[in-house]
Amino acid sequence: MNTTGTMTREERMATQSIGRLMVSMTLPSIFAQIINILYSIIDRIYIGHMEGVGANALTGVGVTFCITVFISAFSGFVNSGAAPLAAIWLGKQDRDHAEKILGNSVSFLVLCTVVLMAVFYLFQKPLLYQFGASDATIGYAMDYLTIYLAGTLFVEIALGLNAFIICQSQPRTAMYSVLIGAVANIILDPIFIFGFQMGVKGAAIATVISQALSAVWVMAFLMGKKSSLKIRAKFLKPDVGILISIFSLGISPFIMRATESFISIVLNHGLQAYGGDLHVGALTIMQSVMQLFSAPIGGFTQGMTPIISYNYGAGNFARVRQLYRWMIGLCFGFMLVTTATTMIFPGFYAGFFTNETQLIELVERVMPIFMAGMMVFGLQNGIQPTFLALGQAKISLFIAVLRKIILLIPLAIILPHFMGVMGVYYAEPISDILSATTASILFALNIRKILSKEALEKIR
Repeated sequence: MNTTGTMTREERMATQSIGRLMVSMTLPSIFAQIINILYSIIDRIYIGHMEGVGANALTGVGVTFCITVFISAFSGFVNSGAAPLAAIWLGKQDRDHAEKILGNSVSFLVLCTVVLMAVFYLFQKPLLYQFGASDATIGYAMDYLTIYLAGTLFVEIALGLNAFIICQSQPRTAMYSVLIGAVANIILDPIFIFGFQMGVKGAAIATVISQALSAVWVMAFLMGKKSSLKIRAKFLKPDVGILISIFSLGISPFIMRATESFISIVLNHGLQAYGGDLHVGALTIMQSVMQLFSAPIGGFTQGMTPIISYNYGAGNFARVRQLYRWMIGLCFGFMLVTTATTMIFPGFYAGFFTNETQLIELVERVMPIFMAGMMVFGLQNGIQPTFLALGQAKISLFIAVLRKIILLIPLAIILPHFMGVMGVYYAEPISDILSATTASILFALNIRKILSKEALEKIR
């Protein structure tokens, strides 16, 4: 692609009508996120319907969620920290600095892979027991995780670097990277699980192969002629200043993702202690449904973030205001409607993952409680990425810490002492409502000051 064509693609983020731009930038990202979430969803659907052992196998794989989410959290430093930062520098017309951010991101992800694999291979069994596994489910958990860890680098590359394709105003190409892997996973899952009769191990093998295909696609693009931001050897050497910038902006999404892991640990442990394997299995189903509805929101905000960042970097504040109003409004409306369906038809969703009558009945009883706070949580879904897009790491970090560390984890530990196992389920909606309310107040108080030339100059 020639330079003129590349600049036209990027500059349309500042000139094209917002409606057309939103559609072109967000639909591929939404589609990609939905497909991406099918990695775990499809695994759980197939595993949950394994003859005779489906419930225990589903619970065992659900316990590994704590570790797989923690692994993917490190990609958040890059896809939600480094990529928006690169988009801001593109808006400032400094391509070399944007490529330095990309190169440092690659080095960081490789280092993360080495450390994470070493730690989890050494301590996976005791950790899985602590995270909610029982003697009946530990075998399934270890079978899945042992193989999954072999694909750690593929996970980090595919999830972390794909956002650099989006920030070049090429969301369709980014969508293809996810589509390739997800379609492969959907095809390979039944082949390995049932055809080769490998069960949980087969699901893990299918996932690793699929993630590898996505990672190869991303790397090939970012090193090829069609990418305006390229991975260059001279920029792979760590630059302390750039890494600090990436960490400062990426720490919030990292904590959001990493604390999902810690939350799962606390919830699983409490459910196992007060209710047993059946309740851990119910949580696996509900988290899967929550992921399914969060995926379109994640794709939408991922597509909107580089548009907001580019216009903010260019000092086009009026356009930024229009963009964030659309983002927050649509996030809220979508979560309100979809959450309502889970509260009205919980058994319908449970039936996708299991045919065990007891498990379905339990989900029907607890899902309306567990999901209730998500009806207003769409506000935070739109506000937090707006803060990130505007380079406001501290505020975004506080919002992330408030919901998960200050509210949800303590509530999930304290409430069961008074309410039994139901206290674990009530902790989720209480924290969702309180944090969404706080995020809305902080946004109203700070947005005017953020959209100023003085605030923009501080982002370096």
